[in-house]
Amino acid sequence: MLVGYARTSTVEQQAGLEAQERDLGACGAEKLFVEQVSSIAKRDELQNALEYVREGDTLVVTKLDRLARSTSDLLNIVSRLENNGVGLRILDFGGGEIDTKTPAGRLTVTMFAAMAEFERGMMLERQREGIAKAKAEGKYKGRKPTAMAKSDEVLDLHGEGIGPTEIAARLSIGRASVYRILAQSNSSN
Repeated sequence: MLVGYARTSTVEQQAGLEAQERDLGACGAEKLFVEQVSSIAKRDELQNALEYVREGDTLVVTKLDRLARSTSDLLNIVSRLENNGVGLRILDFGGGEIDTKTPAGRLTVTMFAAMAEFERGMMLERQREGIAKAKAEGKYKGRKPTAMAKSDEVLDLHGEGIGPTEIAARLSIGRASVYRILAQSNSSN
């Protein structure tokens, strides 16, 4: 049985999710597990898919990055699948399809995962270097603090007797930010 797994990180990627579902259906996936969650978050539907597949089944994804967040994550997933007699098929793998039921498929997946993780690490290093350079030149100030910009509104609502949890909800800021603003206000009085 072919079992499909589709994932996007955000609701804004609805078209991408629909395309994954379409491609998985077109390849013959009989059961689909679909979720919209960041790869760094708990992926409940991925866990459900991994628990659902049985010996002889194949888990199908459209692209490698829809499945794993790192080389070790991918290798753990592939190992878990192999231990249960389940294959992994990636429909779009650099222009071709790959299947871990073959030795060449397993080698290719491992190598590409390692290269992708290496490239991500290099990108993050370049990003950190760029930020450090911009800070040194006084061009990078970081993200503008959104909660502190709402200090007056927080204090007004608090003055009306509204509690921190409700203030945070109304202003779309964190409760900790509300407490910080209130503490600063009390210390300046």
